[in-house]
Amino acid sequence: MSLARVHNFSISLDGFGTGEGLSREAPFGHAGERLHEWMFATRFWHEMTRQPGGTRGLDDAFARQHTPGIGAEIMGAGKFGYPGWHTDPEWKGWWGANPPFHTPTFVLTHHPRPSIEMEGGTTFHFLDVSPAGALEAAREAAGGQDVRIGGGPTVVRDFLAARLIDHLHVTVTPILLGRGVRLWDGLEGLEEDYEVEATSSPGGVMHLTLTRKGL
Repeated sequence: MSLARVHNFSISLDGFGTGEGLSREAPFGHAGERLHEWMFATRFWHEMTRQPGGTRGLDDAFARQHTPGIGAEIMGAGKFGYPGWHTDPEWKGWWGANPPFHTPTFVLTHHPRPSIEMEGGTTFHFLDVSPAGALEAAREAAGGQDVRIGGGPTVVRDFLAARLIDHLHVTVTPILLGRGVRLWDGLEGLEEDYEVEATSSPGGVMHLTLTRKGL
């Protein structure tokens, strides 16, 4: 069976995966882009955004694990759009005409709408289902490849609570947000089901990986 994977999911030292006050102008609220600065510096990101340069090394090596072997993506309504996007029939996500997913992408929302086919192989499908139901649909669409759980923190937490994630990569960034949406709430004892490794990066972040025991 294909694996359910999370990659490059960034949280603050106090566990927040996004800030407070999300809006169309501030997709991560008061956190801004601070959670993801480590990734923006890598050669992986520079190549993806067609810019020269970028750092090599540990951060780049972790960032590059994001894409290989992925056949479908699952994301929450908050990652797809700003609060209230479901009332805007023209909204097609943050990423322009050619989103970076290049796979069938399943958006979990209480406001389903018809699928949207974008350039580059991305088609957004809108589902009002449980995490298990979304994973079943994504695995069918993935054609034997793995499924990436893209976030935000509420979606990742819900999939972890249901023990549906096989591999989780979290980057702990050296900032304190103080408020927002936390990743780890309600997940007591999670470490009993996962092998946990932590690797410190010279860039100042810590890469935390959780892999389901027995894989």
